[in-house]
Amino acid sequence: MPGQTALTRRHLLGLASAGALVATLGGVTACSKTEGGGDSDAELLARLKKRGYAKVAYANEAPYGYKEGGALKGEAPTLHAEVFKALGVPELRPVFSEWDGLIPGLLAGKYDVISAGMAILPERCEKAVFSEPEFISPTAMMVPAGNPKKLDDLESAKKTGITLGVMSGAAEKGYAEGAGIPAGRIRTLTKPQDGADAVKSGRIDAFVLTGISLRWLARTNEGLEVTEPFVPVVDGVKQYSPGGAVFRKGAESLRDAFNTELQKITSDRERYVDLLGAYGFTAAEMPPADLKTAQLCSA
Repeated sequence: MPGQTALTRRHLLGLASAGALVATLGGVTACSKTEGGGDSDAELLARLKKRGYAKVAYANEAPYGYKEGGALKGEAPTLHAEVFKALGVPELRPVFSEWDGLIPGLLAGKYDVISAGMAILPERCEKAVFSEPEFISPTAMMVPAGNPKKLDDLESAKKTGITLGVMSGAAEKGYAEGAGIPAGRIRTLTKPQDGADAVKSGRIDAFVLTGISLRWLARTNEGLEVTEPFVPVVDGVKQYSPGGAVFRKGAESLRDAFNTELQKITSDRERYVDLLGAYGFTAAEMPPADLKTAQLCSA
């Protein structure tokens, strides 16, 4: 797989302005502390166990991590709750962040981990520490019911000359550009629902996101359908989309303990599907055993 296939999900193109990001990084050392504590890396898990909870950030994107009826739900919080319980930390306390603010907030010590299904990408690995992959997911398009433009991938979108929608800060913009779709035919939307609304109104012909996200979105948007998933290709490389938990640099011991328990779940087909099936995750989303974060970070 190394050298042949890059696996990515959402690409954070708008993490922060360059100046703001430099300022944020400039104030964070390799052993930066989380809010309310100055523990060393080795002490962090012990402190979380003692206080009984971990602060987790979510971006309110179903089905990855979202609030419903006051409860934190979704793939990442559900999976991470199971892992942290095994580590002796029985509670997750949610902190909301806009997508572009997730990593800056982590670096600023506002929470202990990002539980948002974030893609493992080299540029993000330079700023934070990722768990091993917890899922993979191919891409799809949301289109009007009946798929009048007969779209099935980005190549077909290019050939038909449609206007395509992508989410702000997401990998799909890079996929569209990599497929040769002109910038003037790519529209950026703030939230997934904005993309659905734009398709309904005819402002765009299709909205591109992960298949899991779009299938979830289609549940509450009549008159729309989701194409069969496909694997985008950028510069001849397939993009399969892995995501994971994100920790600050200096929390490698916590990340390693997390990985030990995560692997017990991602290697158990029945347990994985039982935990995450309600959010549309199946055995097809289980990460391959030979897919490693070190490989993804150096891609």
